[in-house]
Amino acid sequence: MRYLRTFELIEAVVRAGSIRKAAEDTNLTASALNRRIQGFEQEFGWPIFERLPRGMRLNPAGELLMQHIRLQRTDLARVQSQVADLSGERRGHVSIACSQALLPYFLPQQIAIYRANHPGVTFSINVRDRAQAESDLATYSSDLALVFEPVHLVEFDVLYALPQRVHAVYREGSPLGEPATLRLRDCLNHRLVLPTSAYGVRNLLQLAATSIGRSLTPTIETESFDLIRHYVTQENAVGFQIPIGLKPPGEAGFGHRPLAERDVRPGQLLLGQMKGRALPVASAKFGQQLVAALEGLAAQLGAS
Repeated sequence: MRYLRTFELIEAVVRAGSIRKAAEDTNLTASALNRRIQGFEQEFGWPIFERLPRGMRLNPAGELLMQHIRLQRTDLARVQSQVADLSGERRGHVSIACSQALLPYFLPQQIAIYRANHPGVTFSINVRDRAQAESDLATYSSDLALVFEPVHLVEFDVLYALPQRVHAVYREGSPLGEPATLRLRDCLNHRLVLPTSAYGVRNLLQLAATSIGRSLTPTIETESFDLIRHYVTQENAVGFQIPIGLKPPGEAGFGHRPLAERDVRPGQLLLGQMKGRALPVASAKFGQQLVAALEGLAAQLGAS
């Protein structure tokens, strides 16, 4: 516990990349901050920074120390949350790495439901692509991840998997809304507004297009799913999204419908945590709530 302030100062230097800038951020003089870091290094027994002409960066020993700092912080948060539970209070902080599709509707609703019962809990929502979300868990930057088609899954403990078909998104009145079944080849004849290759939707589309001897040539390529949804209302173009991020077609201001499964296989929206990690109480309870909500969506999909 006595090193917590020193750990905060070390992290400030890591973020800033220099003693001078970190000193400004922490309201210390550069000489005082430098003495604090050097004193810790002497007690620790090893230097933790490479001192470069234009700043400072962690050396391998420092990288190992940063992993320890993150573990210490998350363990302390877990204990604090458990102690709060002993007094009948539910406090704490929940951090989530998630795909953009969870932002418009699903997560705001779930957070509001949780905070109605536990108003002392705060949240951090970290928008990440499918590789970044897993990295967030590994570095303890996020407690939970809710992401579409993660990449590796080596250290990912899956709490729930929800199948999601890829939907085409288009301007109301588009001919894409007319066929009984929407085929990928019909969409590829239009201008395409696509997410970048970092996203699971793009990966599924790429695999499907290759299998029929077609290529994906986007008119617009973007990391913003908001841009995809709104741009199709401006031009006769087609974008793609998963349904958890879309309102029903009549309420959305644009049309959308699923692509034929024989063309594009459904992907998996996975809720998970770092394998083997004991989560803080608030995060664990919120994870249980998300599992129940996703089970409800799966039941709706099964009934439709």
